[in-house]
Amino acid sequence: MLTNYYDIKNLKGDITGGLVAGVVALPLALAFGVQSGLGAIAGLYGAIAVGVFAAIFGGTKTQASGPTGPMTVVSAALVAAAIEITGSIETAMPIIILTFLLGGIFQIIFGFLNIASYVKYFPYPVVSGFMSGVGLIIIILQLFPFAGLPSAKSTWLIIQDLPRLFSDFNAQALLLGVLTVVVYYVFPYITKKIPSALAALLVASLAGYFLQWNVPLIGEIPSGLPSLQVNGFFTIPSSTYFLIIEYAIVLAVLGSIDSLLTSVIADNMTKTKHNSNRELIGQGIGNAIAAIFGGIPGAGATKGTVININSGGKTRLSGTIHGLFLLAVLLGLGKLAAYIPLSVLAGLLIPIAFKIIDTKGLKHLIAVPKADAFVLVVVLLMTTFGSLIQAVTVGLLLASLLFMKKSSDLAEKGLAVNTLAGFDGEKPWQDELPFYEKFKEKVYIKHLYGPLFFGFTSHFQSEIKKIPKDVKALIIRMDRVPYIDQSGLYALENAILDLEQKDIMVLLVDIDEQPRDKMSSIDIIPDLISEKHIFKNVNEAFGFLKTSL
Repeated sequence: MLTNYYDIKNLKGDITGGLVAGVVALPLALAFGVQSGLGAIAGLYGAIAVGVFAAIFGGTKTQASGPTGPMTVVSAALVAAAIEITGSIETAMPIIILTFLLGGIFQIIFGFLNIASYVKYFPYPVVSGFMSGVGLIIIILQLFPFAGLPSAKSTWLIIQDLPRLFSDFNAQALLLGVLTVVVYYVFPYITKKIPSALAALLVASLAGYFLQWNVPLIGEIPSGLPSLQVNGFFTIPSSTYFLIIEYAIVLAVLGSIDSLLTSVIADNMTKTKHNSNRELIGQGIGNAIAAIFGGIPGAGATKGTVININSGGKTRLSGTIHGLFLLAVLLGLGKLAAYIPLSVLAGLLIPIAFKIIDTKGLKHLIAVPKADAFVLVVVLLMTTFGSLIQAVTVGLLLASLLFMKKSSDLAEKGLAVNTLAGFDGEKPWQDELPFYEKFKEKVYIKHLYGPLFFGFTSHFQSEIKKIPKDVKALIIRMDRVPYIDQSGLYALENAILDLEQKDIMVLLVDIDEQPRDKMSSIDIIPDLISEKHIFKNVNEAFGFLKTSL
């Protein structure tokens, strides 16, 4: 029976969550399709295929998947490169489709090979610099469409062409773009029952239509079911094979990171645990199917997933409904999309791009270790104005080299440096035994060993989450932590915030100078951990807790 596989009490929430997530995804799918260079319909095809099949086969029950900013930027770079080689979009399509298809297949392979377990080792500055660069790319690429003008395909050429933006702009298109941004930000203050992106799309598009303004439009898009796009693979020049493999790997890796980050957010909201490897398999299947129908690749969409959960979505049926809703739109309302101005889509993408930029990481550039700040800036600049692929590669190499250099410096000072910081929370040290026997049900003690850096952060956060809610306090002994990097700082910050939500007091004991300076520089001390909860030795912490408890 159906009830053996599905709890019918979740049906209402799944339908509501899926429909609302679909409504939110619609304008973004159209906008990302245009941004990719393949047209609005490619965004819609991708949103349908990835939305439905990633939900069915993926490892996160409440995930809503579809085109995302980072995946679209890489897709757009591929489209531009393929057109440059072949001379036209028509002759470039076999290269583009095969790359998207291979990207999906690589994700499926990643899932079977347990590659998901290695994603956690990406350093924060590399991810932050890349995501911020992607946000800047979207903003720069949308400047000219926002003003009703055709745009170059590279950020550097657009920067050089900026004077034309101020002399040739289309005032009517610019007004519609501004109206879109204003509605996007203001509408949530009026009501949150209707997604602001949809409201902005409708208000600005209807304004342009009824005022009969002369502005560039999306133009006619096909309606009905898409046809297979698998012709021409055997005519692909051998000189493009490296380009295809290169971009396919980047799409697979980026799509995996993007999806798994969203899965973690979904876990935190639903108090569940996703299956990382299954999630990559599901995303890969969705992207492969999207490719053969001419859709752009996607990933787990944070905004759609959060809205799905908040609207009642509980199972993978909600994500499936989100994709099926978009299919219904394609079949019934596709022709109406032809009247949407390009400046309105630009007005939607620019606020979304600002959200992609990691303002937290940029704000702390001066405060975090100089090596991390250097890596972040290099990756950001290379992503924005150079090669996306080289940016990530160089960032990873720099992060690894700088960490090895720091480890060498610490070793020369006679400090013990383990490969990863370690926990030993089960066996109390000798100076803890009397206190431990009396308060072991109320107080946890964690011992950290070695530098708290990007290779350890995921393990640290998962260990912290294992602490029961009935524990009253956590003592973290840091006397053997000589160094903490940006990834470690944010992992510690997130862990403390999680513990605060459980009403668990956090005490720090014997912090070295470098970790303390960095924790103070981004206000972990004293905003999250007050000075009265920091102690020179464990006996002082015990004395404080005996009084408090």
